[in-house]
Amino acid sequence: MEIILKEDIKGLGYTNDLVKVKSGYARNYLIPKGLAVLATESTKKVRAEDVKQKSFKEEKIKKEAETLGKALEGITVKIGAKAAESGKIFGSVNNIQIADAIKQQFKYDIDRKKVIVDGEHIKEVGTYTAKIDLHKEIKVDINFEVFAE
Repeated sequence: MEIILKEDIKGLGYTNDLVKVKSGYARNYLIPKGLAVLATESTKKVRAEDVKQKSFKEEKIKKEAETLGKALEGITVKIGAKAAESGKIFGSVNNIQIADAIKQQFKYDIDRKKVIVDGEHIKEVGTYTAKIDLHKEIKVDINFEVFAE
């Protein structure tokens, strides 16, 4: 079944993408939640017009994402956490704390949902890498260091 996505869905596609999914997934989840619409002739024409109008705005957003990506390349974010003598952290470091640390240390406002950490949560002191999904074509790796406070 062909559908048009209304929102970005991880692993499936981005807004206004025309994708094929199993009919049960579309009918029971995507369409009732308002994440997609059925791809009929009329909705395809509306999508084409939307894509044409948004192309200029998209180019501007892409250039801003490229600029931000170049600024973020090579930075190391330092995150303090309470830790035991063995280096284990009480709690964990996640994408929310990384986004907050980037905002505090470098003044770049990044949505926490765009920060992807391998293994989801960091539970030990050390240096790690996180991916930031700035745009569907622009992804930046940043290093972050977790240290004991």
